Amino acid sequence: RIHEAKTAALLTASLRLGAMTANATPAKLEALTTFGYNLGLAFQVIDDILDVTQSTEVLGKTAGKDEAVEKSTYPAILGLPASRKEAAKLTKAAMDALKPFGKKAARLEEIAAYLLKREY
Repeated sequence: RIHEAKTAALLTASLRLGAMTANATPAKLEALTTFGYNLGLAFQVIDDILDVTQSTEVLGKTAGKDEAVEKSTYPAILGLPASRKEAAKLTKAAMDALKPFGKKAARLEEIAAYLLKREY
């Protein structure tokens, strides 16, 4: 639940505000909401994975601090393989939400794909 209140909420709000400013249709507003929510959750899962798998030097922040304070993270609860699958599933759900936009969503799809493969 805490993950929903972090990056997912921030991305969802940003996308919704942009869509509302552009007078997006209700269907497109919903699509961007779904995209932001899923991408935000995927980002957080990946961030949790990187905290366990990367060094402080690579991350640019202290690695392993979540584990040190016994924080409930995706890898701590699901393990690394299942966490990676969850990140991929959420990223796919985010990309699928962009289908109503066709080729106009190419840049958002690129961002989603990059976030899934990021190493820091």
